[in-house]
Amino acid sequence: MFGTSTEDIKTLIAKGAIIIDVRQPDEFKSGHIKGATNIPLSNILSNISKIKELNKPVVAYCASGNRSGMATQQLEAHGIEVINGGGFGSLQRVIAEI
Repeated sequence: MFGTSTEDIKTLIAKGAIIIDVRQPDEFKSGHIKGATNIPLSNILSNISKIKELNKPVVAYCASGNRSGMATQQLEAHGIEVINGGGFGSLQRVIAEI
């Protein structure tokens, strides 16, 4: 999962993290993490202020971890505590363990 440990993800979720799915809306509609918010990667920067207002850490995910990695870099650059949750399937398995 791109250097992110399962424990790191679990810790952030325990701290009340919001889960952001950075895939396209059609991908999100075909299945997503329960409670996740869909903000496609191309819209992350235009939503920075809204995400900051939530004042919560973020777990970002996509299909494979590539787009969520890019989103993680963008969010970190704006001072948001964020972790790359990787791909949808792997994050779903981690959350199931919580």
